[in-house]
Amino acid sequence: MHAHHRPAHRPRTPDRPALRPHQPHRRTPERLALGALALALPALLAACTADQPAAPPPDDPAPVAVDAARDELAGLAAAAQDRHLTARYTLRRDGEADRVIMVTSANDGSWRVDVPGAALGGTVDISLAATSAGLFQCALPSPARPEPASCVRVGDPDDVLPRRLDPGVQHPFTDWLDVLTDSRAPLSVSPATPPPGATGSCYSVESTSASLNAPLGVGIYCFEQDGTPSAVRIDLGTITLAGPPAPAPASVALAGPVVDGEPLGTAAPPSPDPSASASAGTP
Repeated sequence: MHAHHRPAHRPRTPDRPALRPHQPHRRTPERLALGALALALPALLAACTADQPAAPPPDDPAPVAVDAARDELAGLAAAAQDRHLTARYTLRRDGEADRVIMVTSANDGSWRVDVPGAALGGTVDISLAATSAGLFQCALPSPARPEPASCVRVGDPDDVLPRRLDPGVQHPFTDWLDVLTDSRAPLSVSPATPPPGATGSCYSVESTSASLNAPLGVGIYCFEQDGTPSAVRIDLGTITLAGPPAPAPASVALAGPVVDGEPLGTAAPPSPDPSASASAGTP
């Protein structure tokens, strides 16, 4: 008889869970909502970006340039206040012959400006001067006034001339420098092209005040780097440096002796009445 073979004993292994076929993730309502949001978010962001106003441009550099121009002009005007010299300037006005203006700024702070044809309708030359003794108008010898030079005191050194006596030419070299250095003065300053024949740095100066009386003559002001006024263009004409300045004196000298009398106005004297002259000659 053949012996029956019994299968070899296999060791018992612990029970393992039966493998389950792969099941896809269940699409719950929450998952569906999250997926839709993920797809829509880029489009929403793009739409929001498109709807936003354009970014503002960088600050306009013009105000910065204007502030820099005013600071530069103030610095040059301050240097002009400390610049002592004797200089010749040419005054040009449309329809008139050129005139030579003499400007003296002395070391002690006194000043003198000689202006041809500045009185009596352009017929008399005058000199304006400010010293520690006061403000003076001096009448110079000229064809319409052949007498020797003489001076009349018209006020204290810092007084303002009455309009009827004021030729205006002295201001760019004297009190208007104070205005140009005053940061509180109602001025607008910008770089400008030099007038013909002018040198140095030039600036256009406008008044921002609503008042009819501007603190200075609006126009163009030019200075060399050492503070020498090189040109001014204002309503009374263009004043241009005519040559290298000479050294300043210790103090200015008046053009003549001080006398009692009336200063000369800028306007022409009234014409004599022919009828009055005829009547005066009638016996």
